[in-house]
Parts: sequence; C-alpha cells; structure tokens
Amino acid sequence: MSDLTCIIIGGGYAGLGALYQVQSATREMGNGRRIRFVMVDKQPGHVRKLRLFRPTSVEEEIVIPWSDLNIGGFEFVQGTVTAVESEKNCINYEDVEGNDACIHYDLLVVTVGSIVRRPNEDQGGIALTDPQTAEAIRECWQGNLRKAAEETNQVEQKRLMTIAVAGAGISGIETSADLAIAMQKEATALGLDASDVSVYLLNAQERLLPEVSEKFRRKLAHEIGECGVTVLHNCKAIREKGGAVMLNNGDSLEAGLLIWMIGLDPNPGLRSLGLPLTSDGHVLVDESYRVPGAPGVYSIGDCAKIIDSKTGKLEQKTCFEAGIQAIRLGKIVRADLEGRPAPIHKASKSNFAAYTIGLGQKGLVWIRKWGVDIIMTGKTPGKIKKLIEDKASYLR
Repeated sequence: MSDLTCIIIGGGYAGLGALYQVQSATREMGNGRRIRFVMVDKQPGHVRKLRLFRPTSVEEEIVIPWSDLNIGGFEFVQGTVTAVESEKNCINYEDVEGNDACIHYDLLVVTVGSIVRRPNEDQGGIALTDPQTAEAIRECWQGNLRKAAEETNQVEQKRLMTIAVAGAGISGIETSADLAIAMQKEATALGLDASDVSVYLLNAQERLLPEVSEKFRRKLAHEIGECGVTVLHNCKAIREKGGAVMLNNGDSLEAGLLIWMIGLDPNPGLRSLGLPLTSDGHVLVDESYRVPGAPGVYSIGDCAKIIDSKTGKLEQKTCFEAGIQAIRLGKIVRADLEGRPAPIHKASKSNFAAYTIGLGQKGLVWIRKWGVDIIMTGKTPGKIKKLIEDKASYLR
C-alpha cells in the first residue's frame, strides 16, 4: 500500500495536540502504511496564546520555533491556506513570498482556531490580538510612566498612571493583574508613588466568571485586589478618546491606555476554505469530528462546532477541551483507517470543573467535584499554570 499524507492546518494548541495524538495513534498500524505529516501555519513558530498577556508587562518571547517543540517527524510549511478542494484532496495556499501552491492530502485536520474580537477603529485603545500588540501595550504604559515622572500636574500624572482593561474573562483578569504588578514596580523605579498606579478591570456582567462557585469568586476578587486591580461590574467601555474612556453608564474614566479584551470570533479565514460552516462561521463536524461531504477531513478546537449528540451540550472552547479532543481524534483517525467503528465525542463530566488563573508569579487553582470546592493560592498555582501551558505547547 502507498504511504499517506496528513496535513494539519494551524499550529496552535489544538493543532499541536492533533499532530502529536494522530502520530502516536497511527505509529504502529497493522497494515504497515506510513504517514507523512505536514504542518501548515502562517506564523514562523508556535504562538503561545495562553501567555499572550505576558509581553504586555515584561519582555518574554512567546513565539516558539517549530524545531524547539517536543514533537518530531513532521514537515513545516509557512503559508496561508486559501482553499480546501476536497474533491481533489488538496489544499491551496499562499506562501510567505506571495506565491500560490498546493499540497495533496489523504487526511486533513483543520485547527485554525479563533481570533480576538476587535473594536471599531473609532473606538480607540489597543486590542490585545498578537505578540506585536502586546509589545505595543508595554511600550505605551512604560512611556506614560516616564511622562508621569516629569509631569507636574497631578491630575494628568494620575491619568498617565491609569490603565483600563475592557473584558473580564480569564485573559482579562490575568492581563490586568500582570500589568498592575509591573506598573507598580516600574513606578517605584522612576521615583513615583506606586499607590498612584490604577488598573481598572471593566466587567460587563454582575460578577466575575459566573460559571465558578461563589467561594472561589470571592477568593479571586480578593487576590486580584491584592495585585492592585479594581473591578468595575456591569461596566462596558464604549470608546476611548482624548485620554478618557467613555462607559456604558454615561460616566468616563480618565486613563492613559485602554486595552480591549472582549472575546473571540471564529477565524474569518474559514469562510474562504470551501468547507461547510455554521451560520456563525464555525466548521460543521459530526460526532467523530469528521467534516460532512469532505472525506478524510476533520476539525477540532475553537474553529469547530462540537456538540455532544446525547446531551446537546456545546463543547467549550478552551485549551483543556482541545487537548481532550486531540486524544480522541487520534483514536478516530486510526479507526477510520482500519475500517472499524470510531469513537464519538462526549461532553466533559458535569460534576467536575477546574480553573487555573495566573496572577503575576502567583495564581489560583480551583477544582470543584461533587459540589466540593478545592482552592489553592500562592506561588504553587502559578507554577502549576506554567507547567500546564508548557505541556500544551509541547515544549522540550
């Protein structure tokens, strides 16, 4: 039998998981067929999106060369996929030099993820979307603090030492805490009063993370307050103009910088690929992650709409779920290649929930099982979170 080619589009967490798990599951197939693996991504390396907030506060490289990952046996092609021709079993892509090319596949896994939602251009501020904007944010607040050190007007000085973060999901919480800690340290080094640093976290809901327990929410609120973050509930940013952030309640907040972190949207590049999509732009898949009408094509992660057929529960779009999907996908692909029934998607157990949140060098871990809360705080949760992130990125 001839060898096969498996292409993975997208080298995020779901893509790396799919590559590793399909490799592992098919390594010793009984029919002796070998699989050539090809990773296609527009970035020169794996972007550690779970740590996207870090370059906003410190110099940290979060783009990892593919050769530094703990995954071997694959080829890398840098380019942007423009179409999937499922009837010809090939993908079309544009390489980094703008040339059009195509690659034949026998197996194709689409894991192009999601993108950070951007505000309209006239709303001002900076949306934290990639490593470049993260660095721009760091340069902005550092420049503001240097100006504040020379400013004699106390009102203007206070504004320059203030940041508003619009969006209070886990990423917004981690970003605001990291910024507050870094700004206080920098302010002290510049001879400013660190207590004048203000970081506001704008939460559109009545409480932080409605899905967690009240006990954990209270602990979280306390810990981020200790970092120097003030949470404003039922509060949305409308726009930033002239150093003022206009809020939905009619008030304004004087701030030197507004950072937008207002959620995720399906990758718009999906609409050009020619695959069946939902009305909101996610890839349609069956209970075994197969794309209908496209033999040999699968999709997992943020870009796919995955539903438990028994419960009707929609899969959450987190790194944890993507990892579980990747493990199952490896088993599915092997079963399909061997012509036997494949596993089907199952939703995570409803009696178990877990969150790991980083707050500077510290953090919180929350585990809830059978109604019992287990909460850890301090440096150990911060180390646990870092280990989880390293494992998700398959670092050596």
